[in-house]
Amino acid sequence: MKEPIYVDHAATSPIHPVVANEMHTFMTTTFGNPSSIHSFGRKSRHALDEAREVIAKSIGAKESEIVFTSGGTEADNLAIVGIARANKDKGSHIITTSIEHHAVLHTCQFLEQQGFMLTYLPVGEDGVVSVEEVKKALRDDTILVTMMLGNNEVGSIQPIEEIAALLEDHQAYLHTDAVQAFGAIPVSVANLKVDALSVSGHKINGPKGTGFLYLKEGTKITSVTHGGEQERKRRAGTENVPGIFGLKHAVTLSLQEMEEKRDKYVEFKKILTTTFKEQEISFAINGHLDKTLPHIINIHFPGINVESFLVNLDLAGIAASSGSACTAGSIDPSHVLVAMYGEDSERGKTSIRFSFGLGNTKEQIQTVADETVKIVKRMTRR
Repeated sequence: MKEPIYVDHAATSPIHPVVANEMHTFMTTTFGNPSSIHSFGRKSRHALDEAREVIAKSIGAKESEIVFTSGGTEADNLAIVGIARANKDKGSHIITTSIEHHAVLHTCQFLEQQGFMLTYLPVGEDGVVSVEEVKKALRDDTILVTMMLGNNEVGSIQPIEEIAALLEDHQAYLHTDAVQAFGAIPVSVANLKVDALSVSGHKINGPKGTGFLYLKEGTKITSVTHGGEQERKRRAGTENVPGIFGLKHAVTLSLQEMEEKRDKYVEFKKILTTTFKEQEISFAINGHLDKTLPHIINIHFPGINVESFLVNLDLAGIAASSGSACTAGSIDPSHVLVAMYGEDSERGKTSIRFSFGLGNTKEQIQTVADETVKIVKRMTRR
């Protein structure tokens, strides 16, 4: 039986063996509630404080600006709903893009139902929003701009620094979903100048159910969960200390290995595209190959049926995706590709995302390329 090959790391990533080992040791020795004052609680509190310090340093933030969450979705919800509700006295207008992850899009749609006014900005065929479009959309009553740093389907990187400069003299807060970008490219809140930033543990070889939200000091926000006074009253609920302990190690490893991984993934993309050209199959890159997150490549294969294609890949032992994992099984075209190329384009239904990560080798990617060529030729044979 062939070795299964996983090239869907943008959906979720395997936990790093170092992280798993560290968590196992921690879970068998530490279990106290970090809010308890006895020695068991203090031990957990120390681990929590240490993790907060490491994670804050990883993005150039203060420890007090880190809020631990259950993942990227909760971090996005807390940022968007929390800031919107806390600042409703200043206005009710929010700006986002049409290519956001559903954790942002559906949260924005929820706020629309609550009476907030939303502007969903378009993107170009490169999957990037125009700073000029943001400028035109800004109003006096705009209270929040929320835009992802790197797209999860095509990998396009948004001009967050330029948008932050645009908002310098404006009341609106700036939030970025950095779930797909963190660990893949350098992320510094000092450079990005954002007020809020979301990160998820399971995208960086950490445990599922972990993540954090950076909240710049002074950002006016309302908690969306009610209970205890954990996380400086911003997120109620006993902290997932073992998970956060694992997250700390995942963050550390992802930053240590970032440069090496970037070079490796650039080579992986070259293997795929070179093989496709040599085998003379019809394909096109969605977005710009050189202006994307290093671990994501989204490719249009004219004339294929995406569901059948993914089934054939799976039968060949290869796990890939047609885009966002949250829409897996849906026959609807990718909302990201529709935003980039229009509703009439077939790309939304004929594109495959390959995303690289821990454990992938050049030999594996060559196999992926070769099997993809076979499937494309078989499916487009007339």
